Amino acid sequence: MLGSFSGTTVPALLNSTSNQLYLHFYSDISVSAAGFHLEYKTVGLSSCPEPAVPSNGVKTGERYLVNDVVSFQCEPGYALQGHAHISCMPGTVRRWNYPPPLCIAQCGGTVEEMEGVILSPGFPGNYPSNMDCSWKIALPVGFGAHIQFLNFSTEPNHDYIEIRNGPYETSRMMGRFSGNELPSSLLSTSHETTVYFHSDHSQNRPGFKLEYQAYELQECPDPEPFANGIVRGAGYNVGQSVTFECLPGYQLTGHPVLTCQHGTNRNWDHPLPKCEVPCGGNITSSNGTVYSPGFPSPYSSSQDCVWLITVPIGHGVRLNLSLLQTEPSGDFITIWDGPQQTAPRLGVFTRSMAKKTVHSSSNQVLLKFHHDAATGGIFAIAFSDHCRYFNQKSGKLDFIPSSTWGQLCETLHRSLPHLRPQFLHL
Repeated sequence: MLGSFSGTTVPALLNSTSNQLYLHFYSDISVSAAGFHLEYKTVGLSSCPEPAVPSNGVKTGERYLVNDVVSFQCEPGYALQGHAHISCMPGTVRRWNYPPPLCIAQCGGTVEEMEGVILSPGFPGNYPSNMDCSWKIALPVGFGAHIQFLNFSTEPNHDYIEIRNGPYETSRMMGRFSGNELPSSLLSTSHETTVYFHSDHSQNRPGFKLEYQAYELQECPDPEPFANGIVRGAGYNVGQSVTFECLPGYQLTGHPVLTCQHGTNRNWDHPLPKCEVPCGGNITSSNGTVYSPGFPSPYSSSQDCVWLITVPIGHGVRLNLSLLQTEPSGDFITIWDGPQQTAPRLGVFTRSMAKKTVHSSSNQVLLKFHHDAATGGIFAIAFSDHCRYFNQKSGKLDFIPSSTWGQLCETLHRSLPHLRPQFLHL
C-alpha cells in the first residue's frame, strides 16, 4: 500500500512500482465533502544503479527497483563501515538511501565468537605506520583459544605481534613474532587472550592473518596421589606442566616434567613416573634413609643389594638401624667401614639387632643386603649430620644436636682444647 489518506491535507506525490494501480474510496452515512481530484501520468520504472560490492565483502539482493533492499556483509576478520542494508528510493531520479558500505580490517577490538579471524590493519594491503593495536578474544569461561597463523609478514625486529595468555599487559606472553616466518600454532589456557600488534615509522608490510577456534579446557588426569613423592605445578590444563620429585631414599623412574597435551582426549605427553627404592646405589647426601627394595612393601625375590654412602673427607658416618623386620634366617645386612668389602667390618645385622647404632671412622660406608629367604620383609637405616667429640675429662663420647653441630663443634674445639671433635653423619 502506497498510503491511506483522509481529511483536508493534500497527500504528497506518489510513485507506483507496477504497471497497475488500485484506488479505493470509502464514505460513510454522515457528513459529505467535496471529495478529491487527482491526476496521474505514465513514468518509466527505472531502477537504482547497481551498488558496488565492497572489497572483502559480499552483497545479497539482485533487484534494484523502488523500495527494493540490498544487504551487505563482510568476510571474517573485516568490520562493516556504513549501513548493512540500503533501499532504492522513489522519485524522478532513482538513488539509494545510503551509499554502499566498506569492509575494513580494524585496529583492535573485542571478539566473542567461538571462532573467528583477526587481521592486521589494511590487510591484505600494507599496514600503516605507528600503529598500536590490541584485540581481546573473550570466550566463555572453561574455553581456551587455539590460534593458527595463515599469513605473516612484518618488518623484522621493529614491527611485531605479541600473544598473551590473559586479558592484561602483565599476562604470560605465549609468543612474540616478527619477520616473515609463519609462527607455529598456539594454545591459550585462559578464556581471555590478548593479541597486540605494533608498527614503527618505517617499512610497512602486509602484516598478518590469524584464525582462532575455541576448545574446551578439560584438564589432564590428576597425577595425585603420587606414591612416595610430591607433585609441583599450577594446574593440569592444556599447555601446563607439572614436576615430580621423590621423597628421600627413593629414586624417580620416568620423566620428571610432564606437559598436558592438546587433543580430543586430554593426556600427559609421557607416562606418569614412579618413585621406587633402588636395589643399591651411590649416596652422597649428608643425611637420609636407606630403604629396603620396594619399601614400604616387603621385598620379594632373592637379591643382593649394595649401597655406598660417601660424605666429605674428614667426616664420619653414624647409622641407626631404625627398622629391621627381616627374616630371621637367610636375610642380613653387612656394614663395612670403607668403600670395599675388604675394609674393617662394622657388623652383620639381622632382625634381632633393630634400633642398633654404629659409627664409622671413614667418610665412606658400604652396606650390603642379602636375601634368600622364602618370605620378604622391610628395613630402614637412617643417617644424618652429627658432631661427635671425645671428652678427655669425662672419658666419654658425647654428641651435639645436628641443627647446631657446626658452630658448637668449632667453638668447643677453639675454647676447650682437651675436647677433640669428630664430624660424623647419623
